[in-house]
Amino acid sequence: VTPLEMNNQTHVTEFLFLGFSNHSNLQAIFFLVFLVIYLTTLLGNTLIIMATRASPALHTPMYYFLGNLSFLDICYTSTTIPVMLVNFFREKKTISYEGCLSQIFFFVTCAGTEGVLLAAMAYDRYVAICRPLQYRVLMSLKVCVCLVTGSWLCGLVNSVTHTVLATTLTLCGPNQISHFLCDIPLLLKLSCSDTSVNESVLHVASATIGLSPCLFTAGSYVLIISAILRIPSAQGRSKAFSTCASHLTVVVVFYGTANFNYDRPREGYSLDMDILVSVLFCVVTPMLNPIIYSLRNKEVKGALRKLTV
Repeated sequence: VTPLEMNNQTHVTEFLFLGFSNHSNLQAIFFLVFLVIYLTTLLGNTLIIMATRASPALHTPMYYFLGNLSFLDICYTSTTIPVMLVNFFREKKTISYEGCLSQIFFFVTCAGTEGVLLAAMAYDRYVAICRPLQYRVLMSLKVCVCLVTGSWLCGLVNSVTHTVLATTLTLCGPNQISHFLCDIPLLLKLSCSDTSVNESVLHVASATIGLSPCLFTAGSYVLIISAILRIPSAQGRSKAFSTCASHLTVVVVFYGTANFNYDRPREGYSLDMDILVSVLFCVVTPMLNPIIYSLRNKEVKGALRKLTV
């Protein structure tokens, strides 16, 4: 390495977010909107957690998973929104190198865990509708704890792998991230070293942590809907479908926004469109989950009513 090359390879100590740079005159409005969304997310998911713990009627596997999903959504939004809120009042919207890696670690952990947890919830609905006589055995407390623990472990292993590999990247500048958060694909764009290993691991992770739970969930619902359609009475079909309608809605919202965020072609999309799609995936979806469950589920609504009276 020549002295000139060494001078060019300056270690990046911070990153500059460009996510909302096109709308500098709307910073105060953005701050209020995201603050309301964040507080709504915290309140809604906290109420769901409290309701599932306080109401004996909700001490079932389905609501055990829901309580964990709500806790996960609180962690999920807390990795990105607080940094955004602070940066709305800063002239230079920056994050330190260490802070960026930390955000990547927690963000990837939560996103990966949620995908696997939604698949576990789909399995719970499959057993409840397709194998009801074996439900208590197949969905015992031990099994539920193992499924939730396994979901977190999948997210953690995936996140640790990506974060460790990210520390090996040589970042020579520029240090500008065209987004409002740190993410692995964005960091790879800034690297001036070989990223082939990182990209290969990213593709493998997309197939295992991203695609596999999605396909498992889709397969579970094919079997669930098939079983529901075989129920002779319309009332029975309606009751069976109502037990999984909320989860199915959450699955469609989560995977729909995730796939549009990561799998769409990048060419032809403006920075504003990229930001909008990511806001839907990272910010709006965790807020919608408690709303969807409380609106479509009579037991949750009843528990929340007792909790707030």
